[in-house]
Amino acid sequence: MLYKTRGIALSYIRYRESSIIAKIYTESFGIQTYIVNGVRSPKSKTNKIAFFQPLTLLDLVVYHKSKEDTIHRLSELKCYAPFRSIPFDIIKSSLALFVTEILGKTLREEESNEPLFQFLQEAILYLDHAEVHFENFHIHFLSQLASYLGFGIETVEDLENELRGNNYPQTADMVEQGAVRELLTSGFGSVITLDRGRRLRILEKLIFFYKIHMDGLGEIRSMEVLKEILR
Repeated sequence: MLYKTRGIALSYIRYRESSIIAKIYTESFGIQTYIVNGVRSPKSKTNKIAFFQPLTLLDLVVYHKSKEDTIHRLSELKCYAPFRSIPFDIIKSSLALFVTEILGKTLREEESNEPLFQFLQEAILYLDHAEVHFENFHIHFLSQLASYLGFGIETVEDLENELRGNNYPQTADMVEQGAVRELLTSGFGSVITLDRGRRLRILEKLIFFYKIHMDGLGEIRSMEVLKEILR
């Protein structure tokens, strides 16, 4: 059957001569994998491969069969909110790469989760539209995403206690604690003053916290890019 749904492009691999296999987080079906035919054909009049760049927001018409089918097919697609800045700003594109890697490793449910989809859409649109004060976006995103994944951080004290209980070697100073407290309670765009060292320490703590709750999270390779880009 054919269904309409919105989706967020995460990644793709080449398949045969002109097709791809794309991983997309959908509003109606959760994380799904689709075969997309003809997007890499030199005869194509449109650059459809651009629709599958990280975090692109898509309107989709998809074929879905039984639960046993792990790969489905796309019938139609279009971008419903073309990016203004993410592909053209090195900091934003690096942040988008990080978010994409995190989502690829943490989104596992093959069912609708509308609040999570709305949160992701809001975060992506904020990053694309923001002109200033988005240097903490990635740690803000991680602190909020955990709630939608089922292991939300209630207070900074709870976070520190759990890290300590799992032998994390560092304890936050007062500035870090205040920053995390604001990250947990504020929306995107709030101004939180952090130097590069503290921002990195908070990021490493949050990644460690995710690893406590999610088996197989593994190395987050895009962190190395962020360490170089964000000052």
